[in-house]
Amino acid sequence: MHKPEKYRALTPEALSMMDTIARTGSFAAAAREMGKVPSALTYSVRQLEEALDVLLFDRRSRQAELTAAGQELLREGRRLLQEIDAVANRVRRIATGWESELTLVIDDAIARRAIFDLMEAFYQINAGSPDSPSAPPTRLKLRVDVLSGTWEALISGQADLAIGTSAQPPGSAVHCELLGEMEMVFCAAPHHPLAQQAQPLELSTIAEHRIITVADTARSLAPMTIGVMPGQEVLTLPSMSSKLEAMLRGIGCGNLPRAMVRRHIEAGRLVELSRKQAPNRFPMHYAWRKGGGNGAQLPGQALAWWLQQLQSPSTRQALLEQHEGLIL
Repeated sequence: MHKPEKYRALTPEALSMMDTIARTGSFAAAAREMGKVPSALTYSVRQLEEALDVLLFDRRSRQAELTAAGQELLREGRRLLQEIDAVANRVRRIATGWESELTLVIDDAIARRAIFDLMEAFYQINAGSPDSPSAPPTRLKLRVDVLSGTWEALISGQADLAIGTSAQPPGSAVHCELLGEMEMVFCAAPHHPLAQQAQPLELSTIAEHRIITVADTARSLAPMTIGVMPGQEVLTLPSMSSKLEAMLRGIGCGNLPRAMVRRHIEAGRLVELSRKQAPNRFPMHYAWRKGGGNGAQLPGQALAWWLQQLQSPSTRQALLEQHEGLIL
């Protein structure tokens, strides 16, 4: 496709020329710095003006005084030159094995504070290294899903690493490792009717009261529902934080990670309720697609770094329990 003249005129060389003229204050000084004669520089500026159909310099001034249009081109040109340098640096660094982008998907029950600690550490990988003074070139993306939605994001290619998945992968195209067991607590506000009942509660008694759940975010995979009994009234909310808020208000009962409700139970804002024949510990896993994504035989350096961190028992525990400081 034939490009307009203005596209061909806006080259890095032309933008660099504008920057040099503005910085040195005159065509003569800029020409000396660039190793050109002033007439050649003047000719290049006129060609650029003709291509853009604007005046970039005020010809009435003896100095290289920019017009309003010239000032705008200078501002945008400097920004574009910085972006060109950044792109060149990223391309060189990605050639060393770093992915251009890595998308993480976490289940809503995973502790945010631990995730942000890991992201902070990721951006500090090369800190202080004279050979690699800048952060990794990989752009991180974080998304939050619920139950089967976490699997769906991974197997559909929308995410590269899933943290907080259920036990069984929906196919053989992923690696799956145990993260640990998450302890769930069935609780309600102290003024909720179930808090006045004798413990442990019969399941039939619980079924008479509204339970609060978080919606499974899966669209293609079959959505999961946990802890809801036949005929029980259900309030479905979009997140763990909104579920906690509803339970604190006494709108219903439900299960939440112990680490998320511990301080509320200790303060008396929630009451832990015991149930007959109800499990309270559930295995959580992390998973990634075989081949590391994009057809590669081995994970890229960014994914490999995250997988290495997930091998640490303390990191796994933090992801399941480090809810302190969570903004609700």
